[in-house]
This record gives sequence, structure tokens and C-alpha cells, in this order.
Amino acid sequence: MTATGDIRDSSSTGQNWFVLGFLSVLWGGSFFFYKILAPVLPPATLVLGRVGLAALVLHVILRLSGGRLSLTLYKARWFLILGIFNCALPFCLYAWSERSVPSGVAATLNATTPIFTAIAMHLTTKDERLTRSVMTGIGCAFAGVAILIGRDLVGGLSLTELPGELACLGATTSYATGNALSRKLKGISALQLTTGQLTGAAIAVAPFAIFVDRLQVISPLTLSGWAALLGIALLSTALAYLIYFRILARQGATRAALVTFLVPVSAIMMGAVFLGEPVAWNTIAGVALIGIGLAAIDGRLMRRLWRREDPTAA
Repeated sequence: MTATGDIRDSSSTGQNWFVLGFLSVLWGGSFFFYKILAPVLPPATLVLGRVGLAALVLHVILRLSGGRLSLTLYKARWFLILGIFNCALPFCLYAWSERSVPSGVAATLNATTPIFTAIAMHLTTKDERLTRSVMTGIGCAFAGVAILIGRDLVGGLSLTELPGELACLGATTSYATGNALSRKLKGISALQLTTGQLTGAAIAVAPFAIFVDRLQVISPLTLSGWAALLGIALLSTALAYLIYFRILARQGATRAALVTFLVPVSAIMMGAVFLGEPVAWNTIAGVALIGIGLAAIDGRLMRRLWRREDPTAA
């Protein structure tokens, strides 16, 4: 399958949606980890720990698999650029925003990523253009996320939290830019692309951690802090980006970004299963709207219903 492959391939559609769901759980966990780490680590230091540990592990995996990160000046430049837009900048914005913004509001605002991604791909490519069904699906799914969060979203929209909310929107815009720019690097495996990008992010954020956050005088983390840092680095970053770039290469940037619609769903499901949190009516309504939106963007179900109703020629 080419880099512009379609999620609507009937032989792998079920597996594609399962992978998207699993990825949403991994990235949904990052908002939880941020809540633990943000009060004890400055943003740049937190992000350096996240991307640095993830990059280190991926370099080891790359070496054990018999490969290495072969660099040219062209690749190194793009690894640094993608590292900034896909990791360093949005991660720092979220780490800073979650000091004041509830994680549910941050996850909801994160769901605007597909909207900005679709616009960016429409402006920069010829094979991922906006269509009526995609726009309808994005609007429906985003409405579902808003209903799903319900009063938490409305309660979070206050002047005291406005800077943090704008930071979240800045992060999603950065993600969209990174999604579009990722198409510039072709013929690179998901493992190499992920390793190179995270290495570039670590290089970009390290000076801020050292000279702005004064990394050398920060108090040591507790055991729970180290557990959260390892979780966000290994699960929500290294493993998550490996899966994401495989989706990006096979199905395109717009559909890869759909995972952000599922992140709030994953968070609510985990809360219900593991914490006994009640599932309210707005949860069911929000999940239903998200499902309808994803079906509209996928298009396969709609085409099947249309063909079923279309009379055959006499």
C-alpha cells in the first residue's frame, strides 16, 4: 500500500480501526501522566525526559533490529523540523497548559487536530482534498466530543484558563503542521522516522531545559513520578509514535489524525472500568456522534447503504 493508501480497504478496515483505538488509549494516557508530572517538573524538563527516554529506547531497538539511523544533511534537517512541530512544541504547550486546564478540556481541545490537519493537507497536497463528507464527518465528530465532555468543557472556558486553552489550540495547530510536513520524508520506515523525530525533539528542547528550567537544580522525582515519566515516554511516546507513523504512511495524515477524536472516549471508558465513574447520557450521545462522524469520514458504510438503495438497471 502506498503512502496515500485508504483506510477503506475492506481487507484491513477492522484492523485499522482497532489500531486507531489502541493508539487512542496510549495517547489518552499522556493527559493523565501530565497531571502527575506538571506540578513537579517544568515544561521543557518534562518534555526532555519524555522525548529523550523515548528516543534512547528507540535507538536501542533500531540497533537490535540490525539497522541504524542513517543521516544526511537533508534528513537531519527534517528530523529536527518534525521533532519541533510534532513533539517539542506541542508537548511543552500541553505540559504548561495542564497546570491550569483540566485534562478533559485539554483532551477535547486536542480533538481539533483533524480539523487543522484536513485544512493543512488541503492547502499543501493534491491527494487529500477536503470533501463534503469529510467536512460533515469532522463537524459531527467534533460536536460529539463537545457533548461527551459536557459541563466540564463549559466550566473550563473561563478567563483564568484562557491562556492554557489557547496553548492547547496552539499545540493542535503544531500537530497539523507536522502532519503535513511529514509527507516530505518518503521511503523511511516508521521506526527510523520515529527515532529521528524524537531525537530532533530532544535536541531542540534540551537548551530550554538546561538554561531556562535550570535542570541541574530540580528536585529528584519520587517513585510515582518516575513511573509516570516512564509511562509517558515509553507508552505514550515511543510505542504510540511507532504506531502513528505506520498509520500515517498507509492511510494518510487526515485519517491518522482521527485518533484524537477517540482519545476522550478512551479516557472515559478507562474511568468507567477502572475507577467506577458513572457513564452519563452525554457520554452515550457523544460516543454515538463520534461514531457517526468517523463513519462519514470513512465513507465505506455510506457507500454500502447508497448501493443497497440504488436500483439496478433493467
